[in-house]
Amino acid sequence: MKHYNIPVFISHFGCPNACVFCNQKKINGRETDVSLDDLKNIIDSYLKTLPKNSIKQVAFFGGTFTGISMNLQKEYLEVVKKYIDNNDVEGVRISTRPECIDDEILTQLKKYGVKTIELGIQSLDDKVLKATGRNYTYDIVKKSCDLIKSYGFELGVQLMIGLPKSDYKSDLQSAIKSLELNPDIARIYPTLVIKGTELELMYKKNLYQSLSVEEAVDRTVPIYSLLELKNINVIRVGLQPAEDLTADGVIISGPFHPAFRDLVENKIYFNFLSKIYKKEKKLDIEVNERNVSKIVGQKAINKKTFYPNFKILINNNLDLDELKINSKKYTRKEILEGEFNEKISDFI
Repeated sequence: MKHYNIPVFISHFGCPNACVFCNQKKINGRETDVSLDDLKNIIDSYLKTLPKNSIKQVAFFGGTFTGISMNLQKEYLEVVKKYIDNNDVEGVRISTRPECIDDEILTQLKKYGVKTIELGIQSLDDKVLKATGRNYTYDIVKKSCDLIKSYGFELGVQLMIGLPKSDYKSDLQSAIKSLELNPDIARIYPTLVIKGTELELMYKKNLYQSLSVEEAVDRTVPIYSLLELKNINVIRVGLQPAEDLTADGVIISGPFHPAFRDLVENKIYFNFLSKIYKKEKKLDIEVNERNVSKIVGQKAINKKTFYPNFKILINNNLDLDELKINSKKYTRKEILEGEFNEKISDFI
């Protein structure tokens, strides 16, 4: 059964932090810009259009859900609980910060049907956290994750690449260290310079250099490979191309691409094909039709690179995690292991 999120963006105007990459508005005396009526209207609107026979969750994204007052959290959750009790939605998922987790908060979240808690950990390198205005350390992150897991929630982690003071090695090490948190799901976001942020000022003063799309893809490939190999469900790679992000002048600089995950997948297979081509000088490929686009690459870049020694044949007897190259069968696990292990030897 297909899963759908009903997204509700909760801005936390009372956030005490000033992360350099965030353009969250702060308005004195007002915690959030979503009223209880707004919440009901959002849910009702989605329920009218989403398939009846599907799993639906209300997802509180944006800002720091558990950073707002306990009373306001309760009011939001009480609204959603009525939809849960009526079997209109299955549960709730929230995103929040590591330092905004404790027993009292988790007890209330559990009571009102929250299933998943995603933590925006961004990095596990203390120098990067300090440079970006994240006022916590790895020890706080670990404590919060352990507590979340002890209550039986699904745990998600959000990692950002290309933050100030980060480099290839520190981003990869953060991903490796995130395994200690025992997450169930993950998101990987490249850092963008957004208008109205501290990072924009740093960028304009030449105090920060954003990654190119190519650099961001290269940095993401081993992280993505590692997480998948460890059976962590990577539910998003790259920011969703929402209207407020793609409007003119919003992105000042940085590796934004509407199909960033596809670029990462393409690069994984390009790297693998390159190693075989270097040895065998030809690529006679058999693949399930659902994986053709990954092998061929965006705008057929992989095919063009190895032409005329690149041939591809549809073979739907192959599983989705299998392909044949020059009559030899390979699994996706083998491909990912090779990609990750090579990067580990270079940088760890």
